[in-house]
Amino acid sequence: MPSRIPPLAITAYTATSALGRGRLAHVEALRGRRTGLRENDFTPTPLACAIGRVDGLEDLPLPPGFAEHDSRNNRLAWLGLGADGFLDAARAAIERHGADRVALLVGTSTASIGSTEQAFRTLEDGHFPAAFAAPALHTPHSLGLFLEHVLGTRGPCCTTATACSSSAKIFAQGERLIRLGIVDAAILAGVDTLCGSVLFGFNALELVSPEPCRPFDVARRGISIGEAAGFALLERDGAGVPRLLGYGESSDAHHMSTPHPQGLGARIALADACARAGIDAREVDYVNLHGTATLKNDEVEGALLADAFAPTVRASSTKGWTGHTLGAAGIVEAVITLLAIEHGFVPGTLNTAAPEPLCASRLALANEERDLRIALSHSFGFGGNNCTLAFGCAA
Repeated sequence: MPSRIPPLAITAYTATSALGRGRLAHVEALRGRRTGLRENDFTPTPLACAIGRVDGLEDLPLPPGFAEHDSRNNRLAWLGLGADGFLDAARAAIERHGADRVALLVGTSTASIGSTEQAFRTLEDGHFPAAFAAPALHTPHSLGLFLEHVLGTRGPCCTTATACSSSAKIFAQGERLIRLGIVDAAILAGVDTLCGSVLFGFNALELVSPEPCRPFDVARRGISIGEAAGFALLERDGAGVPRLLGYGESSDAHHMSTPHPQGLGARIALADACARAGIDAREVDYVNLHGTATLKNDEVEGALLADAFAPTVRASSTKGWTGHTLGAAGIVEAVITLLAIEHGFVPGTLNTAAPEPLCASRLALANEERDLRIALSHSFGFGGNNCTLAFGCAA
């Protein structure tokens, strides 16, 4: 088992999703049980489903000089950077530590593929139109290139694309880089936007629900896809801020799109996160579940919840609010977990009426006021690529 690690301060964090822009918008939506899901109005070809769409991206300008980076994904990143003063906090950290001592770690699963789709739809004599000709638009590292230029970092810059666990795993990367002395701070960014490839691809796998998703409901019918941007700043020290206590990662490689039937990788990730945090899973107060509302994911994760945690633990999936934001899900749900700790409440599991009996007693359906000392966030991706994050209040 891994050894306990020193906790890291999360000195700034924010999220932008279908619920709104910034922490306050998310708290108000969660407390008011107001979903961000709506009928699909994104794809020109009809697809009956609910989506979590961020309004205003079509007309949002990027800062001057960034035309070659213009894509829906980078627009959402730019919008999210400005929430909760995160851009100012990131630039202050770069000034404080030095540009070469700050890592930029990004998680995304689709990057700017929506622009590539649009380029193919509008070919001119067999070539991409001028507006889509920039090579930076068509690389999985598009988001990292854009943010590196915006922020001016000169430390390690890495893109992680491990499906649904992408922007959870960047917390682990940041901790390692800081603990090993390679950097003094890490800017974490998780951004994924709606695109046809994702919506129709998941639909082809028969994983998209025709109605708003119902995590852990016995009659669940699949996922609702959303888009989001989340950011966090990791540093060694910070007064009165939440802490990253630990993390666990695994890759059981059981199947391309189906979880291991006994949740092997998920259980390894949980055990390693608890070991690094120096806690027992039975001490955890709240778990933000991956909870995709697919048949197998919820079945396996529900069994893990019932087996590993105390009967008093509270758990929920918040995908009924935001939709499944894919590569951004890890950091957005980490932000929601931090907000739950900060504001002392457990967000319920929206749209769920008849929960799976195995985990029903631990699953919060309605919101609950709770003093949360230790909380986990689960991110379990395709290919058995899993990550569990442990968070707690400042000592």
